[in-house]
Amino acid sequence: MSAASTIFYAEGINSVGVDRIVSAGQVTLATFYRHFPSKQDLVVAYLQGIHELIAARLDALAARGSGHELVRAIGREVVDEIGRDGFRGCAFIKAASEFEDPDSEIRRVIADHREWYYQAVRRAYADAGHPQPGNAARHFVMLRDGAMTAGHLGSRTTATRTFNRGVEGLLRSIDVPSLIPGDDGDR
Repeated sequence: MSAASTIFYAEGINSVGVDRIVSAGQVTLATFYRHFPSKQDLVVAYLQGIHELIAARLDALAARGSGHELVRAIGREVVDEIGRDGFRGCAFIKAASEFEDPDSEIRRVIADHREWYYQAVRRAYADAGHPQPGNAARHFVMLRDGAMTAGHLGSRTTATRTFNRGVEGLLRSIDVPSLIPGDDGDR
C-alpha cells in the first residue's frame, strides 16, 4: 500500500498500472489481487488512508485547543502540508480530476472526505463563536483548495501567505455582520 500511495501521489492514478505497483511493492500479482480485487479497490484504500492521516492530525489539534486557536491550528496544518518535500497538491483534488463519474466509489470517498473536512472546520468556527460557521467553513475550504493548487502550480510562499490572510480575515469576521445581501444562511 505504501508503494502505491507514493506512486499515485507523485505520478497520478490512471497513468500507473498494476504491474508497476506490484513491482514497487515487491509483492506477487496473486498477493496484490488477494488484498485488492481491482485497482479501484486500491485507489479507495489509498484515499481512505490519506483521510485517516488527516483525521488523526485534526483530532490531535482539537484535543489541544478550540475556537480561534483550533481554526489557526487547522490553517497551520494546511500550510505545513504545502511546505512538505514532494508536495504535489491535494490528493483528493488530484484524484477527482482523474475520475469524472460523480457516482463512482472513488468520487464517493472524495465527497465523504470533503464533507467530513467541512464539518470539522465548521465545528471549529462554531466553537470560535462565528455567527455563520457553515459560511466560514465553506470559505476556509475554498481557500484551502486554492492554496493547495497554487502551492503546487506556483509559489508556495505566495499561496501560504494568501491562505493565512484569508483565514485571519474569516476570524476577524466573527464580530462583523455580513455585507453580502442574502448571505444570512448557514448552508
